[in-house]
Amino acid sequence: MSPFPLSALPLSRHAIDRDHVSRSRPALFDELWDDPTTRVLALWKGRALLTAESVEAATPAADGWGSATGIAALELLPVERVTSALVRVYLGRTLVATATEPAGSAVVLEVLTDAAAAELEPDEARWGNLRTVATALSDRDAGLFTEALAIANWHASHTHCPRCGTPTVVEQAGWVRRCFEDGSEVFPRTDPAVIVTVLDRDDRLLLGSNAMWEQSRYSLLAGFVEPGESFESAVEREIYEEAGIRVVDAEYKGSQPWPFPASVMVGFTARLAEDQDPAALDPDGEEILDLRWFARDELWEAREQVILPGRSSIARALIEDWYGGSLDEPPVAP
Repeated sequence: MSPFPLSALPLSRHAIDRDHVSRSRPALFDELWDDPTTRVLALWKGRALLTAESVEAATPAADGWGSATGIAALELLPVERVTSALVRVYLGRTLVATATEPAGSAVVLEVLTDAAAAELEPDEARWGNLRTVATALSDRDAGLFTEALAIANWHASHTHCPRCGTPTVVEQAGWVRRCFEDGSEVFPRTDPAVIVTVLDRDDRLLLGSNAMWEQSRYSLLAGFVEPGESFESAVEREIYEEAGIRVVDAEYKGSQPWPFPASVMVGFTARLAEDQDPAALDPDGEEILDLRWFARDELWEAREQVILPGRSSIARALIEDWYGGSLDEPPVAP
């Protein structure tokens, strides 16, 4: 089996130095606003402003995969273009040069109100969704968008102190919130979830259909890591809870941030335990409604009936790693 393509995971790509040492400078934003190379990444309702040329690429492909085709780019703005924001966060400095920004340009996230977004760009087609455009963005823009969306989602859910409910104030260039009442600091958090390529003794892949999806959509089984639990233990527990079978030999494959709203997906492979019957699948009936084993040729033959994960997800990459290539092509005979 080919090595897992870590570098190909759309949301794991980056070309930005997060420059954490600068976050504590009290006058950081004043310094950045005096620098003509500083750029603003505008975010509205979880969507980022794209260049006018990106509109076509930001349209989901017609093949049902929900991913963009072509090339897309973020519209990084001079600071004077954005007049107000709900939240401001220093994202870091770029590591690569483009036609419009030199390497080392500072990038600041500004989360906009409806009114500010409409004033800046009323054409909603210019505001791109990360799930859709991730595969069409450069490494720099994919990394910036992912970082921006994750930290913006954290701010939206931590406006008040988790201890006493007092409003919090933003500090450390957007990377800390402090309670007005007791001075305690709240730092950004990410919720880890395992996602698993489960294989039986015939190397068939297990896919499940979630209750929240249309009936024809299938993906790998996944679930959040519980407190006091290792990733490997989470793999075994989640598969048993959702499919009623025991798995062994959990092996780490790679990870990808998934800021919808605040996760990191940790990919594993695992195999059906020797004493388990592949036919004894038992979907939990609440989260998972259907479970199916697929050989590679069976997955190809079912391509018109089964909707698989989009190209921006680690699930897609894990499935293609098992499949041995692109799901757009028939499997190569062993």
